[in-house]
Amino acid sequence: MLLSDAVEQSLSKVDFSPLAHQQVYVEEKYLECVDKPFVVGSIRHQVMRSGGRLVAEADAADVIMELRSGGVGTDTSEAYLGTPAIALPGMLTIPEIRVAERNTQYGYAKLGLVLYDAKNGQALGHGGMSLAQSDDNNWYMFGIGPFQNGSLKNNVSAAQQRVPGMNSRRVPTMVAFDARHRDVEGAPDIQFASGESPE
Repeated sequence: MLLSDAVEQSLSKVDFSPLAHQQVYVEEKYLECVDKPFVVGSIRHQVMRSGGRLVAEADAADVIMELRSGGVGTDTSEAYLGTPAIALPGMLTIPEIRVAERNTQYGYAKLGLVLYDAKNGQALGHGGMSLAQSDDNNWYMFGIGPFQNGSLKNNVSAAQQRVPGMNSRRVPTMVAFDARHRDVEGAPDIQFASGESPE
């Protein structure tokens, strides 16, 4: 969850709108990172959402998007307010006392993208790196907890809400598809829901 959240945040900073109505080939041979299938799939999804058309071969593309990774991974940190265990003479030990404690996990995604013309190799824009961090904090007070906050907690809470009419460029948390329109020779322009055709 931390990695996928960081990847989605990173891609939300990239403007994919210039790919509209373009035949796009996503070149992934330079991308080596943890959870590579999710990263590649998320980028392909963003390309399609922007109106681009994915192609399976570079020869069929108008533009080629190359991917690379500056690092995709996790880290952890721990801190507490209290006293450490203290050993006293006579084999006596005062146990560790933690009044407050915080355990934090981080997810990082640094993704590089460059776009160029498939026919002449000319770069289209500067491309660049997009860096994002996700975090999940767990707090304990006098042994009571966890009390959670962080970007992961916020995104999970947001995903449980549905705001009517909300316009967002981020990947939606509710999945929907459109049917592919089929052009049938001789078919009428109007068709009833029952499947019958008007006379």
